[in-house]
Amino acid sequence: MTAADTPSSTPRAAPAPADRTHILNLSCTDRPGIVARVTTSIAAVGGNIAESAQYWDRSTDRFFMRILFTAPAEVGHGVIRGALKSAIDGFGMDVSLTDGDAMPRLLILVSKFDHCLLNLLYQIRVGWLRAEVVAIASNHPDARPIAEQHGVPFHHLPVTKTTKPEQEAQVLQLYRDTGADLVVLARYMQVLSNELSTALSGHAINIHHSFLPSFKGAKPYHQAHERGVKLIGATAHYVTPDLDEGPIIEQETERVTHALSADDLVAVGRDVEARVLARGVKLHLERRVLLNGHKTVVF
Repeated sequence: MTAADTPSSTPRAAPAPADRTHILNLSCTDRPGIVARVTTSIAAVGGNIAESAQYWDRSTDRFFMRILFTAPAEVGHGVIRGALKSAIDGFGMDVSLTDGDAMPRLLILVSKFDHCLLNLLYQIRVGWLRAEVVAIASNHPDARPIAEQHGVPFHHLPVTKTTKPEQEAQVLQLYRDTGADLVVLARYMQVLSNELSTALSGHAINIHHSFLPSFKGAKPYHQAHERGVKLIGATAHYVTPDLDEGPIIEQETERVTHALSADDLVAVGRDVEARVLARGVKLHLERRVLLNGHKTVVF
């Protein structure tokens, strides 16, 4: 046995714990010195800023900021909040501090159209969307094979006009039981009640087809075809009691022509809806969306 092979009697030091990632979102009335106070407080606990974005809304005199930073593993949220307390109190800030290393948990609601669901699952699988789907729930059984294929618990929650309150209570209980951070309405073709919308405020995202003019009711793409629409698109927005009027997170349009059939428009619409919803979910999970009244600031 060579000296190099001789076991050492000196125990190896344990590896130093890696730094943790944190995301700080804040808003307050605009005043000089906000950025300096906040960044100095982060530096005081050993924080290192990796991303920073800010915006002053002159119409409301409201200041918004998002900072992604790392800090030593032993520096928890309590320590960080303590360091920021003087700035928070002094400027009257609304503050959200998030663990950037935690895996966000999604509850996905879907009906019969599965294109948005499939794209979300794909984007998670390839790592573009960093999240865990803790459950898929539907008022139809059609998505069960998809859930089983991806190893996700499936919950069939049928609904009628008379059973809607009980069914929505099940949805809310599922959201709480799974510890979901976000509910995604991936073409869930049920209008949420005011009660459920309020309970999920800021924690539920819907995808909606976008047309000018607006087409409501059945087969909106066929209605668009009949009216000779030249642009179709989709909007990802937060769910509120005002139907399809929640704060907008992400949008996209696609130009179409008279040569496309109604089925062609449906196909284009599916593609746009899936892309926009995935981007909207990603923006939310990365804490890049700050509410600004009825609209959003997206960093």
